[in-house]
Amino acid sequence: MNGPLRVGIGGPVGAGKTTLTAALARALAPRLSMAVITNDIYTREDAEFLTRAQVLPADRIRGVETGGCPHTAIREDASINLAAVDDLIAAFPDLDLILIESGGDNLAATFSPELADLTIYVIDTAAGQDIPRKRGPGLTKSDLLVVNKTDLAPHVGVDMAQLEADTARARGSKPYVIAGLRDGLGVAAISAFLLREGGLVPRSGSAAGADGRAHVMRHISVE
Repeated sequence: MNGPLRVGIGGPVGAGKTTLTAALARALAPRLSMAVITNDIYTREDAEFLTRAQVLPADRIRGVETGGCPHTAIREDASINLAAVDDLIAAFPDLDLILIESGGDNLAATFSPELADLTIYVIDTAAGQDIPRKRGPGLTKSDLLVVNKTDLAPHVGVDMAQLEADTARARGSKPYVIAGLRDGLGVAAISAFLLREGGLVPRSGSAAGADGRAHVMRHISVE
């Protein structure tokens, strides 16, 4: 692979994409040279949130205003995001990793392979019991699926055992993580997945935290 690993993070509005982006930056930035690109239709709100949260230096965060359907800027015409990638690589030639967060979209959203080497798709438990059964390429074809906000299941009438069973069927042999990103649950497993599948070697220390290996599902192990 030439240049930094580029990881696309997609999912519906409110699923937890920005929370995941922030958590991965906190977990991996001490060990890798990394940057973030966010996509919003008319604002740079997510980029501004990440800057305020100080998950990375401000000059390593780029906000892209897509000005239309967010899936267009990550799939059909990714030129605006590819330009942001080139800008970051020029500014930081030692980059190991760029996280590219899409604007909120539906289950059909996918990243162009020209833009992302790996893709993570985030869904929200509170969106309903039937989300995994609705399939969609974002859910079924992403390299890793993150089922977020599992702590809300009892409050919204979601049976977690059934949700996990439906998720396993929808994913087939592809991996997924049951997570509670707001509380850090699942972040170590996702970080370990990126390091392993992306062939990344931390410059020092270990990217795996202590967020509980019980949350790791099929084919993902945290050493």
